[in-house]
Amino acid sequence: MAEFTMELNDDQKQVRDWIHGFAADVIRPAAAEWDEREETPWPVIQEAAKVGIYSLDFYAQQFFDPTGLGVPMAMEELFWGDAGIALSIVGTGLAAIGVVANGTEEQIGTWIPQMYGTPDDVKVAAFCSSEPDAGSDVGAMRTRAVYDQAKDEWVLNGTKTWATNGGIANVHIVVAVVDPELGTKGHASFIVPPGTPGLSQGQKFKKHGIRASHTAEVVLEDVRVPGSCLLGGKEKLDERLARARERAAAGGGERVKNAAMATFEASRPAVGAMAVGTARAAYEVALDYARTRTQFGRPIIDNQGVAFQLADMRTQIDAARLLVWRASWMAVAGKPFTAAEGSMSKLYASEVAKKVTAQAVQILGGNGFTREYPVERMHRDAAIYTIFEGTSEIQRLVIARTISGMPIR
Repeated sequence: MAEFTMELNDDQKQVRDWIHGFAADVIRPAAAEWDEREETPWPVIQEAAKVGIYSLDFYAQQFFDPTGLGVPMAMEELFWGDAGIALSIVGTGLAAIGVVANGTEEQIGTWIPQMYGTPDDVKVAAFCSSEPDAGSDVGAMRTRAVYDQAKDEWVLNGTKTWATNGGIANVHIVVAVVDPELGTKGHASFIVPPGTPGLSQGQKFKKHGIRASHTAEVVLEDVRVPGSCLLGGKEKLDERLARARERAAAGGGERVKNAAMATFEASRPAVGAMAVGTARAAYEVALDYARTRTQFGRPIIDNQGVAFQLADMRTQIDAARLLVWRASWMAVAGKPFTAAEGSMSKLYASEVAKKVTAQAVQILGGNGFTREYPVERMHRDAAIYTIFEGTSEIQRLVIARTISGMPIR
């Protein structure tokens, strides 16, 4: 029987310690400044590129870790450093996942390197799916892509919102409707190359948290991209649409995932790992504070009311990590998510991050409510995890539908 272990191997520990060192030495000292500036931390991204953390090779190595733990391990350590800066470093990865999940080998080889640039000239990429009237409800998407057969070009029109790196990206991946009659099955993803006319940045959002990460609208006005920029190619799209039409005509369900959901499904455990990193950071600050802060002549951790909170915080963080690791292992092992384990990991870790960071603020008392201590920022940052890449309510819906087999609404 194969040996069962939950311990990282020596190579994984070395990588974890390397990333942790970068997070401690480079990310954390810059966190408060870039949170206040609410700007993309280009110097930090460049430092990450110089040491090899912001690169295609680094993420490929973690992605192909045979245990599945490479990506969640890396995410946890980076987001332990700071969620806003870390999201600026890893935000390109969502667009890259979109290409890997839906693209051809030629598209992967051509476009992913352009998403990252070089250490001397770093670039970022954006994945554009959400719209002003279509966030969790991807079926309400209005951005259209119409094929111009004479020129072998796709013409894109619409507005995307909540796009990480939107408008400042070198490469944008845009999900659009190609056949409105098929609902979510009529969606496809497109690569918008650098400098394409008609693509512009709309409103840049001033956010409650993750303020070092650029979030904006992306406006598409008669954006023309070559036929080769349709992820997966037109032949594959036509075959998928034909199958969807046949099943729709027969009254059957379409099993093929749409382009946006294929990307989100692959990234949910990684988002859970981000939440674990933020929760762990807040817990460690609270634990250290409780050990050193004295009230009535003794450390406040001597009080059960504080000590029990810390015990619960640590237990919940470890439980969240285990759910993330399980889902990550299942994905790389080809195990089907028969109980929506990917959504479970994202749901629980997100909720834990919100709760633990709030408890950390409470343990620090008045100090926790000031920007002199990082838990205030961590608490603001943690709010995003229950919202982006599928709200907690959507995760519960996915889980409920999966375990019941019913079309719960």
